[in-house]
Amino acid sequence: MDYYGSHITRLVEALKSLPGVGTKSAQRMAFHIIGMPEDQVRKLSEAILDARTNVQFCKECCTITDGDICPICKSRVRNHRQIMVVENPRDLAAYEKTGRYEGVYHVLHGAISPMLGVGPNDIKLRELMQRLTDENGDLTADEVIIAMGATVEGESTAMYILRLIKTLGLPVKVTRIASGVPVGGDIENIDEVTLERALRGRTELK
Repeated sequence: MDYYGSHITRLVEALKSLPGVGTKSAQRMAFHIIGMPEDQVRKLSEAILDARTNVQFCKECCTITDGDICPICKSRVRNHRQIMVVENPRDLAAYEKTGRYEGVYHVLHGAISPMLGVGPNDIKLRELMQRLTDENGDLTADEVIIAMGATVEGESTAMYILRLIKTLGLPVKVTRIASGVPVGGDIENIDEVTLERALRGRTELK
């Protein structure tokens, strides 16, 4: 039943499409937006449209950014020969909050999951392999740190990356973050101290 009229109902339904937002949360947000001054609502809508229009994938690490190259990849103080592989930009942000990682990242935008129909070609694995050598075939990385969640999908992706690197015959050290990350845990929801310990205690995959 339409309790509020078509305009409010449409707004509630649009907000419900956001991840983690149910009907009650969508209603609260809708009522809040309706009560906001019109100029604030306009700024909000413009910010959403501007982000959607201008945000793109970094040409090096595939994270989201508003330029061709993200600030981390641009940085001259980062160790560009150490690449941490993460599942999504939120995981990248979680590790950056620790303030202890000095390398760069590669964002896969997913994990291999046959059950969900996600294969190696559906995530940014090809781009990762391309980063490991330059146009002359020279190695551009010394270590690839696989920082995926301790899930079946994360483990499958880690093993696939290791197999790819070995198949290509690249003398790159491949490590996996330590088990301080709980089984089934998402990187983005883990505290900075645990993430730092997991990074320091990483082990080599062979």
